[in-house]
Amino acid sequence: MRENIIEKKSFEFALFVIETYKKLVYEKKEYVLSKQFLRAGTSIGVNVIEGEDAQSKNDFISKMGIALKEASETKYWIELMKSAKYLDKENSDRLIRKCDEIIRILRSIVKSSREK
Repeated sequence: MRENIIEKKSFEFALFVIETYKKLVYEKKEYVLSKQFLRAGTSIGVNVIEGEDAQSKNDFISKMGIALKEASETKYWIELMKSAKYLDKENSDRLIRKCDEIIRILRSIVKSSREK
C-alpha cells in the first residue's frame, strides 16, 4: 500500500502546530490568536482524512478544498503572529515553509481531481 503523503504531512504539521500553540500559551500568554491558529492548523488533517472516506468524487474535492482553505487560514495566523512578535522568525519561517508545502500539495490534488 502506498504512503499517503498529504495525510502524513498534515499530521506532522498538526503536531508542530500543537507544540507551537503550547509555547504561545505558556510562554507568551497568548490565548486568542493562538487558539484560532490551533483550530485551523489541526483541522487540515481532519479534512484530509474525511476526504479519504468521501462518498463521492465531489465530496472528496469538497473536503480537500476545505483542507486547502484551512491551510491558507493557518498561514494567515502564522504571518499575523509573526508580525505581532508572538512568533520568532525561525519558528514562523519553519511553519510557513511546512504550510506552503501542504498548500501546494492540496492545490494540486484539488486541481487534478477536478480535471478527471
